[in-house]
Amino acid sequence: MLADKMSISLDAELGDAVRRAARRDDAGLSAWLADAARAKLRAEALRTFLDAWEQEHGSLTAEELRRAEAELELVIEAPAR
Repeated sequence: MLADKMSISLDAELGDAVRRAARRDDAGLSAWLADAARAKLRAEALRTFLDAWEQEHGSLTAEELRRAEAELELVIEAPAR
């Protein structure tokens, strides 16, 4: 695998939290950050898909969201107002 080396800066508290999380997961820092980046990209792709779906079919109903939450074992947060 080719590596794309990057230099990033995080505020001190975030950097400490990331290091603790990587240690807790018994992962290297680069691997942990790569997993976090993949998760963010998947979430963005899902949001794009759902936005397009809702444009075509209308908003998801409360029942559809409840079923998805149960089937995927998720906790869906209410949108910020």
